[in-house]
Amino acid sequence: MIASPEGHQRRALVASPTGPARDAAHALASAWDWCAVEEAEIVVALGGDGFMLQTLHTMLAGRGAPRPVFGMNLGTVGFLMNEWRPQGLDERLARARPFQVTPLTMTATGVDGRTHTSPAINEVSLLRETRQTAKLEVTVNDRVVLPELACDGILVATPAGSTAYNLSAQGPILPLGSALIALTPISPFRPRRWRGAILPDKTRVSLRVLEPDKRPVSAVADQHEIRDVARVDIAMDRTRELTLLFDPEHALDDRITAEQFAA
Repeated sequence: MIASPEGHQRRALVASPTGPARDAAHALASAWDWCAVEEAEIVVALGGDGFMLQTLHTMLAGRGAPRPVFGMNLGTVGFLMNEWRPQGLDERLARARPFQVTPLTMTATGVDGRTHTSPAINEVSLLRETRQTAKLEVTVNDRVVLPELACDGILVATPAGSTAYNLSAQGPILPLGSALIALTPISPFRPRRWRGAILPDKTRVSLRVLEPDKRPVSAVADQHEIRDVARVDIAMDRTRELTLLFDPEHALDDRITAEQFAA
């Protein structure tokens, strides 16, 4: 195994279970020294956006401060990833630009009274579980702003997640560092002309399910789903900031800006 040059930060390697990611991990494992994630100062992640989210959630659930992550795309879209290119990895890591991403915290209370808490890096979404339209009461900073929203669902997105599900639901793209969140309805029926809101990221959003027995609703924080919720409270968690690393010519803020001009 070829050791990294002296003075380089300790690095951990994680990979998606897909074939291309496993093959790439095997190639890298034989070329550099790696350590366990718990001992690392930088994590190199191989896979797609879904695996990147999984890696970040694993770090949020672990002990200590989350490590900066440099992802290389071996998935489909790879919006949160850099190009897969093993050559010159030391130089790329040394030149990488850091971007801070602040996750949301979802506190979901079920109809059974149980409370579930989960972080969300992209978005928290509420979705109807049956053919019945969901009916939701929307509260912003303890003030009811929509007494009844009839819809398929609603979501709260971070700037990093604003180009994902939020954009597909016709929500706004939020520049990284804008200190904003998007509140976006999914197929709203009433009020017909309400298309969502852009809010300061200090905002606390509460969503209460009306008629939860007749119109059951699930809540999803990125990939973690809670069924049959009665109420969901959402706020930014500034105590758990994450750091993503990008090649200077392929940085996250530039990609988010470019999405506003995509055909």
